[in-house]
Amino acid sequence: MSSIALTIGFAVFGYLLGSVSTAVVVCRALRLPDPRGEGSGNPGATNVLRIGGRLPAALTLVGDFLKGTLPVLIARAVTDDMAAIAVVGLAAFAGHLYPLFFGFRGGKGVATGLGVLLGWSWMAAALTGGSWLLVAMLTRLSSFSALMAFLLAPSFLWWTTHSAVLAGTMAIMTLVLYWRHRSNIANLVAGKEKKIGL
Repeated sequence: MSSIALTIGFAVFGYLLGSVSTAVVVCRALRLPDPRGEGSGNPGATNVLRIGGRLPAALTLVGDFLKGTLPVLIARAVTDDMAAIAVVGLAAFAGHLYPLFFGFRGGKGVATGLGVLLGWSWMAAALTGGSWLLVAMLTRLSSFSALMAFLLAPSFLWWTTHSAVLAGTMAIMTLVLYWRHRSNIANLVAGKEKKIGL
């Protein structure tokens, strides 16, 4: 199989796996309201926490994380083609944001993006997660913590892998993640963003 065909195949695989909306699946299984129509309307762990509590939120978080990590690990087990490994992660991230199976109404990408990052480099993922935790402890603002952590993620990835392909792909994901968080950014500027625990 040519490298182009392999890359395309992994892109399709990553996107389809990413398109499984964990939040919607968990809420349906536990007979909770559809997260796309409740709370913030975002099918992510934070909104599921508001709707159903800690267990559904934890299941959503783990599912969103794994659908970023697993396709990257599978790709790495099959090939050392860095383009294919980068594309499968980007595709899984895109699937989470714009899921084929759920009307293209997806989440904001934090957990899945971190899962992809773990598949690329556990050290970069640990540094990014640590950055999120530090900022969250100081500010108690989840969205701000995610924005700051992902701003640093491409640098962490370059530092740990020296791969321009991976670091560049992570930079694209960060830009998209900022776009998906534009309402949170507006709330942060206006001082209206809710703090963790409220």
